Amino acid sequence: MSIAQEIAKIQSELAPYSSKLIVVTKTRSIDELLSVHACGILDFGENRVQEMVDKQAQMPQDIRWHQIGHLQTNKVKYIAPFIHLIHSVDSFALLKEINKQAAKNNRVIPCLLQMYIAQEESKFGLDKQEATEILEHPELASLSNIEIVGLMGMATFTENTNQIQSEFKELKAIFETFKSQQMGIASNRVHWQELSMGMSGDYLLAVQEGSTMVRVGSAIFGPRA
Repeated sequence: MSIAQEIAKIQSELAPYSSKLIVVTKTRSIDELLSVHACGILDFGENRVQEMVDKQAQMPQDIRWHQIGHLQTNKVKYIAPFIHLIHSVDSFALLKEINKQAAKNNRVIPCLLQMYIAQEESKFGLDKQEATEILEHPELASLSNIEIVGLMGMATFTENTNQIQSEFKELKAIFETFKSQQMGIASNRVHWQELSMGMSGDYLLAVQEGSTMVRVGSAIFGPRA
């Protein structure tokens, strides 16, 4: 199937769940990205800052860029002028740096806290207690150029769908707990809206468990070279 056909198929699968498709474009060519844009897709996800910056300069300016990979504090300044949503906040120090760079660009940058739900050492993220500490941090209210709008997580890379499903259920439960407890709301910097979970191999499981946005690349483009 063509890129357009793959996108149409995925969008039809997501339609009953009102979940947003973010097309993961890492290592993909500008021509491939333009094919995605021609389908009306405006949400593009990148893992690496330098690759995103290079592509952003060459692509239509209506694209909403999502930082979905691990983000180092010293790289925030490069994406602060244009980033739409940072999915991968895993420390208060990073949140402070995003706030600082957003202020320099006269922007408020929406962020997701990245939660660690997988049974893999290689994944980044916070546990529930660490996330709670960020949401209850006495300095959070002073970060007027960021907004925490939800959580992100990655399931274990495995064929075991029961395990993946249970990890998504766990993340959804944390999200609902934080939301019901109005965690961080008093700071006026937190709004519980988005749950970013699900990738090419498991996005249907993710939306069934309550994901509001899925990050899909290889299911659209085929495996990376």
